[in-house]
Amino acid sequence: MSPTATAGRQYPPKPTDVYLFATCLVDQFAPQAGLDTVNLLEREGIRVHYAEAQTCCGQPAYSSGYPEEARSVALAQLNLFVEPWPVVVPSGSCGGMMRSHYPHLFAADPELHAKAVALAERVFELSEFLVHVVNFNHPDQGEPCTIALHTSCHARRQMGAHETSSALLDSLGQVNVVEQARIEECCGFGGTFALLYADISEAIVTDKVAAIKATGASCVVSADCGCLLNITGRAAKQDELAGRKTPSLPGEHLASFLWNRTQPARDTVSDATSGSAT
Repeated sequence: MSPTATAGRQYPPKPTDVYLFATCLVDQFAPQAGLDTVNLLEREGIRVHYAEAQTCCGQPAYSSGYPEEARSVALAQLNLFVEPWPVVVPSGSCGGMMRSHYPHLFAADPELHAKAVALAERVFELSEFLVHVVNFNHPDQGEPCTIALHTSCHARRQMGAHETSSALLDSLGQVNVVEQARIEECCGFGGTFALLYADISEAIVTDKVAAIKATGASCVVSADCGCLLNITGRAAKQDELAGRKTPSLPGEHLASFLWNRTQPARDTVSDATSGSAT
């Protein structure tokens, strides 16, 4: 498992402590993915700290053309992660916002800009952290399956996480990852884009769902909750209209997929709900 490191990125040795920036969507719609992120990190002997005052990263406001509002939200995050620990983010979209755009948001203020740059250097998308810092290496304990991977636009183009997500899945001996025809294309979510341009978003995600289904994959895996909700939500709507009772395209967050596949056959639910993040 040797994907290319992000250009110019310096990776630290495996730390004893990290912060978890869980993201709004994980917190509200996929809390198990957050718990499984904690599980994956704690299994490596890393203490996970969760700053309870964390909120949105500011990306919805920023991408909608409201830099002042985005700056206000981002400022709250700048002051949260006071220890010099890595900040692990189970989303390339939010991680990309923090690493790529925070320094630009505060470019006019030398003190805040310095803080933003320092934070950006410590932000790692989850798969990137598992590959380049932790050196994830755990045997696959699951049954053979065929899946498709979707990587968000920000994760792919700002974080290089398409390579690290693929590397993690390729390390699982019983998992066959099939490539969709629209692998590099957006799912149509784009944060507020799906709300502001619903018809265009629906057309994009309809094409994405069709491309994934055409691979014969039994499910879609993604490290970005927004994309996962959009793709599986569109598939669920198609199922409803067609009168199908069984989901034609279920999905799972990468953190949960990795955790579930690399645990021996025992009760992992109770373990997942007892994560000791502080």
